[in-house]
Formats: sequence, structure tokens, C-alpha cells
Amino acid sequence: MGKLDEVKEILNTLRVAFSITVGFIALLSGALVNNIRKDQIDLFFWTGIGILILLSIFLVIIIHFIVKKTKEIKDL
Repeated sequence: MGKLDEVKEILNTLRVAFSITVGFIALLSGALVNNIRKDQIDLFFWTGIGILILLSIFLVIIIHFIVKKTKEIKDL
């Protein structure tokens, strides 16, 4: 497999990870809003907030790697 194909495959994997992470963020945000509307602010709510923050950080890291791999394709 050529270097270009390898970088493209990694980039596609990162894009899939990005899509899945965005889906988890949307799902978790909806559940948290539902808990707020039901006035169920408990340990599970705060755990969800923590997970949401971690997923957001993970999303920024994925975006960083996508930009890096895109620039690497440009250089090949």
C-alpha cells in the first residue's frame, strides 16, 4: 500500500470517529436536556456532563488529527 493510500485510510477512519463522536454528543445532550426538564439533577446528570466535556475534548483532538492528515496529503 502506498503512503498516500495509507494516509487516506487513516483520514477516513478519523472522519468516522468524528461522526460517531458527534452522534454520541447529540444523544447525550438530548438525554441531559430531558433530565433538566424533569428536574432530575442527580449523580447521573453530573456524570453525563463530565462525559460530555470529555467527548468535546476528544472531538477537538480528532479535528486536530484530521487537519494534520489533510495537510500531509497535500504534501504528498
